[in-house]
Amino acid sequence: MIEEHDHEYRNGIGTDIHRIVEGRKLMLGGIEIPCQFGLIGHSDGDVAIHAVIDALLGAACLGDIGTFFPDTDEKWKDADSKGLLLDVKKMLEKDRWVIVNIDLVVHLEKPRLESVKAQIKRSIASLLGIDFNAMNVKAKTNEGLDAVGAGEAIAATAIVLLKRKYKRTL
Repeated sequence: MIEEHDHEYRNGIGTDIHRIVEGRKLMLGGIEIPCQFGLIGHSDGDVAIHAVIDALLGAACLGDIGTFFPDTDEKWKDADSKGLLLDVKKMLEKDRWVIVNIDLVVHLEKPRLESVKAQIKRSIASLLGIDFNAMNVKAKTNEGLDAVGAGEAIAATAIVLLKRKYKRTL
């Protein structure tokens, strides 16, 4: 017998990476980071939000960011990633998914994010309507290895946990 407290849990992982370019705003987690460069991307290049979107869609078995916001569609050219995240939030709500927590890692050599991690955390938590303490943000360098370590790109990895009440079908 299914009790009221029985839930289905699913986790998902998301990643994204974009090349660094001069003369563009650096957007991470929905906030502009003071910097002399930004990220090349069809949208605003916000790797943090893109990784969270992919993790959410993966956990809900809905595909990936390219399924809903393809870089081949001019509709998404220079799109604000916060709006994309809000669209994904609506998809999750439609399927009755609740976000339990999100853990986000931003991989970059510069700029240092220590002074803005709480802002990124607050921005994403607020957009998704989750508790500030259900969101975590970490920043890691790649110790000079690969494109991120060479300062040519910024990447992000996110993992999420979703839950919903069981919906049994016969």
